[in-house]
Amino acid sequence: MDGRAEAPAAGTVLNALATGRGSAFAIDLTVTAEVSLDPDAESVTGTVAEDADADTALIERCVELACEEYGDPALGGTVETESEIPMASGLKSSSAAANATVLATLSALGVADDVTLEDAALLGVRAARETGVTVTGAFDDASASMLGGLTVTDNTEDALLARDDVDWDVLVWTPPERAYSADADADRCARIAPVAELVAELALAGRYELAMTVNGFAFCAALDQPTAPAVDALPLADGVSLSGTGPSHVAVGPEDALKEVRELWNERPGTTLLTTTRTTGGRVLTT
Repeated sequence: MDGRAEAPAAGTVLNALATGRGSAFAIDLTVTAEVSLDPDAESVTGTVAEDADADTALIERCVELACEEYGDPALGGTVETESEIPMASGLKSSSAAANATVLATLSALGVADDVTLEDAALLGVRAARETGVTVTGAFDDASASMLGGLTVTDNTEDALLARDDVDWDVLVWTPPERAYSADADADRCARIAPVAELVAELALAGRYELAMTVNGFAFCAALDQPTAPAVDALPLADGVSLSGTGPSHVAVGPEDALKEVRELWNERPGTTLLTTTRTTGGRVLTT
């Protein structure tokens, strides 16, 4: 009973920490999960290819929940993830790992075609809440990763408010530091709720680039992250934002413009990556 699947990273249009409404878009960087189920195994054991000491509670819980909901709760086995996404960088590596793991488990159970991608994403969101890796439930991040394109969600209701295909080149700057979503100061973020409400209105009106730029400056202030990378990117990029709770920044726009931004961001410690948006989300892979 084996399954293999992948899911992409995502960048932020609206951080959901302030109001519960969030928005994100899929980026062409992926996490791959391989799941092997064994009726004789007493538990689920997870490993992360990039870090032998990484916390595997989320991916293990994803396997357990998928088995409980769509198979046999007594099943154990193994799950291993391999990621192109830097961990704890604001690029939704946890959501992508959860999505890939859920899909791989459903494939191993032989029921992947019977479960909608949205329901599969919600199973990963549940696992993230139960293991404490997210404050909001991150349905915005999970839905963008699982469905592809750009999504707007109400994380308090696990409701998908809108989905759209976007075709952008994307520049990512990731400094050496790491930031974990569960450690973010939610109370401080709640103080900028009026700005977040404006960003949600802009996103729902399709003004995504402006929405993400306003979001970026507001949440940089709330989370004590630098605004200088965003200032560097403007007016070259169409939009720029702190991604998640950071520390990565993402800029979108024409490739030539982003190459100019990249020259400025390359002067900063860390790494830059030029990629694209992705209109397809999580998918089962042939084993």
